[in-house]
Amino acid sequence: MDSLLAQHLVNWMVLGSIYALVALGFSLLFGVLNVIHFSHGDVSIVAPFVALAVIQILFAGVLPAGAGWALVVALGVAIVVTGLLGILLDWLVIRRFRGAPAMMALVATVALGSVVRELIRMFYPQGSNPKPFPALIRDSVQIGGVQISAFSVLVVLVSVLMVTLLFWIMHRTPIGLRIRAVAEDRDIARLMAINPNRIFAVTFFLASAVGAIGGLFFASHAGVVRFDFGIQLGLIGFSAAVIGGLGSMHGAIIGSLLIAGIDTLVQVTVPDGASYRMVFIFLLVICVLVLKPSGMLGKPVFEKV
Repeated sequence: MDSLLAQHLVNWMVLGSIYALVALGFSLLFGVLNVIHFSHGDVSIVAPFVALAVIQILFAGVLPAGAGWALVVALGVAIVVTGLLGILLDWLVIRRFRGAPAMMALVATVALGSVVRELIRMFYPQGSNPKPFPALIRDSVQIGGVQISAFSVLVVLVSVLMVTLLFWIMHRTPIGLRIRAVAEDRDIARLMAINPNRIFAVTFFLASAVGAIGGLFFASHAGVVRFDFGIQLGLIGFSAAVIGGLGSMHGAIIGSLLIAGIDTLVQVTVPDGASYRMVFIFLLVICVLVLKPSGMLGKPVFEKV
């Protein structure tokens, strides 16, 4: 295989994997809560800032830390903290809109994303400036005679593992059964002694933690992180979920791969494509919604009026 073509395919897989981790959170939350959590991208991008703060604490001598395991500890703490942040935001804001019209929840989560971004700017030292983010791994591996960065392999493998784990939790565990029961009918779930509030907390933790992994990979792939990266990451993740069909986890993965394919193709074929890739991505979203409003794998919803 031509090395340049192989590199483009790897870039496609890496971007598709990152976008899928964020898009899965949108679909999971919409499927359970029927709420579009528009601040999900901003919550996901909190993880790199938490990781940087933990790394600085460890290297400041608070703990005797080596470079290797300090980064692993920082990533683990960032994922857990971001998952807990998702629960906190649900408890403080989002749960107030569970019985409200969808538009109210949408506006509330858009505003919530702005609050998260401004809090990063306010409390993180020089939060308005871009922050260098370390590469998670710097080695390279040879696959089929083609030299590929170990980071790309790591992103794809971890993403596949997380998607598999998420599907296993949803379809093979008691908590997954409870999540699907609450998504189907909350009132009947209550009659079955299932506490919907606990299920919402678990769902927000899962969605935010998986999104945090996507945010960490996104920052490491870019080599830098900004407080407003959550806007772009959230828009792409939401667009992928919409293309695949909100509420469909399979659809979120397919939508992510499609968007990553358009992203990679535009950057390769269009002059200054990096500046215009979002235009082509949103044209894809428009085309899919015109042809199939419910998304590729989404199911039409009929309401009596």
